[in-house]
Amino acid sequence: MAGRKISPAEPVTELRRIPIRENGEPLVDFLELCPELRLDRPRFTYRRETVMRKEVAERLCRANEALMRNGLRIQVIEGWRAPLIQRRMYGAVWKQFKDLYPDRTDASLTRIVNRYSAPMNLRVPPPHTTGGAMDVTLTDLKGRPLDVHSPFDWLDPRGFAFDAEGISDRARKNRDLLREAMTGAGLTNYPSEYWHWSYGDQGWAYRGGHPFALYGAIEPPGWTPDPKDVTDEPLEFVSDL
Repeated sequence: MAGRKISPAEPVTELRRIPIRENGEPLVDFLELCPELRLDRPRFTYRRETVMRKEVAERLCRANEALMRNGLRIQVIEGWRAPLIQRRMYGAVWKQFKDLYPDRTDASLTRIVNRYSAPMNLRVPPPHTTGGAMDVTLTDLKGRPLDVHSPFDWLDPRGFAFDAEGISDRARKNRDLLREAMTGAGLTNYPSEYWHWSYGDQGWAYRGGHPFALYGAIEPPGWTPDPKDVTDEPLEFVSDL
């Protein structure tokens, strides 16, 4: 709708107004469907899965093909994520911001944390649990990472937003290259996180003004978690990036 105002934080209060009409599309292994994609280094300590919705994987493959023609490649940090991992990740992000802002109230922290990690919500399933979202980064064809966040550290919230102020010209250019390829394939960016893209989930519907989302929460058939991951403890960040 013309003139529609959207929030870059995409709050749950807005997303829950968007109905989900689950289309039943299966999860596929994105590395098998698109062998030119690569799995990037983990950001947290848990077993990642290499699946996402089929349409999403096909669109990501097209974006990667466009980048490869210019000597670049997408590396996927993660696609589908299990709810138990999402809960633990939320705890890790809560701890990160509690350490940054020790004097904030819980209500204030919740508003901040919800911007960077989706809370579990039955009406608004976290994007990764739908198989419609992915976190990605950009490398050259030899796998060498391109700068997408300098002068900020990758864990510094000042550099998280796609259009963050203060990032270097090189980081800005590389983000723009990623955006051109991803949007050209019909994927949309969550503006508070330069690395997070999606198709078919409620965030995608919210950004694009679509009347409903295509994907609700899903689980791979026969999937079981790694026993080491079954705990309520917050995830731990990988510190050697």
